[in-house]
Amino acid sequence: MSQILGLIILSFFISFILLIPFIDFLYKIKMKRQKQSTRDIFDKRTPIFDKLNSWKAGTPFGGGILIVVVTSILTLWAYGLFSIEIDPWKTFVLLFSFIGFGLLGLYDDAKKLVSGKKAFFGLRFRHKVLIQVLLACIISFIFVKFLGFDFVNIRGIGALDIGPLYFVFAAFVIISFVNAFNITDGLDGLAAGLFLICMSAFLVITQGISGLDKSLGVFIAILMGCVGAFLYFNIFRARLWLGDTGSMALGAALAVTGLLTGKIPALAIIGGVFVLEVGSSLIQILSKKFLHKKLYAASPLHLYLQYRGWEEPKVVMRAWLLGFFFAIVGLYIAFIR
Repeated sequence: MSQILGLIILSFFISFILLIPFIDFLYKIKMKRQKQSTRDIFDKRTPIFDKLNSWKAGTPFGGGILIVVVTSILTLWAYGLFSIEIDPWKTFVLLFSFIGFGLLGLYDDAKKLVSGKKAFFGLRFRHKVLIQVLLACIISFIFVKFLGFDFVNIRGIGALDIGPLYFVFAAFVIISFVNAFNITDGLDGLAAGLFLICMSAFLVITQGISGLDKSLGVFIAILMGCVGAFLYFNIFRARLWLGDTGSMALGAALAVTGLLTGKIPALAIIGGVFVLEVGSSLIQILSKKFLHKKLYAASPLHLYLQYRGWEEPKVVMRAWLLGFFFAIVGLYIAFIR
């Protein structure tokens, strides 16, 4: 356990030191949000979002780039330093999902640096979904073919063998959490703080359940330190945002961590706030698509609360408290016999 705590401290310290010049670098290359109207997946303007967030124009994004790079390097370094016996396929699927979805987000972020050049940069929503599906299918294939996952642990039933359906199930979990994280990352400190709470719960699971690969705990610890350092600069009023690079990479990391532990019901509860966020957004999308009207004034949930008059820090703090409660309930479910 001392090694795990030491890795959190080390990664926090290294990331914190690097973030200061990194923010200056993002300003220099003008990797920052421009003051312009945003659009939803139906290419419709979002005046409520623009009104509530227009003051954030000029804040750099791209914090996720540093998180992905530092976490990946430190994780591989720690595996060698502590001579951890790792399962190569578990390590591969963990880092592949983290880096792969991070690169997809980076590609999408890059279009903000080359506005007007649509020949190569910039992905439409359907293109991003297709690539997400492809990445998720590759990851799911590894789970089924090389890791032998074909079951879901359900309280009261035990290990439920779902066979080939696990492939579809795992892909669905990954895509859901990647998009849930991306949707939640709309307020200063919201997604990063919730992510730390979720990963703290999974760190407890990796340390408290025998038989789990120690390499997963090392990865979680290093990632927590990096995200903790980022959060220092991301709380209201943020000096730095994750960008799509960070939101997609962290969403994938959360999903794959849950899958590797085998605690899928616990994952759904520990990440409960993310589930509420993506659920509120999905309901709104379906309402627009089939009913041709909004079910409520604004979505996702955090934007609706802002619209109702809640100040941004109030929304974030209460979301963190709700996330902490969900994490405790999820841990209870994970350990109950």
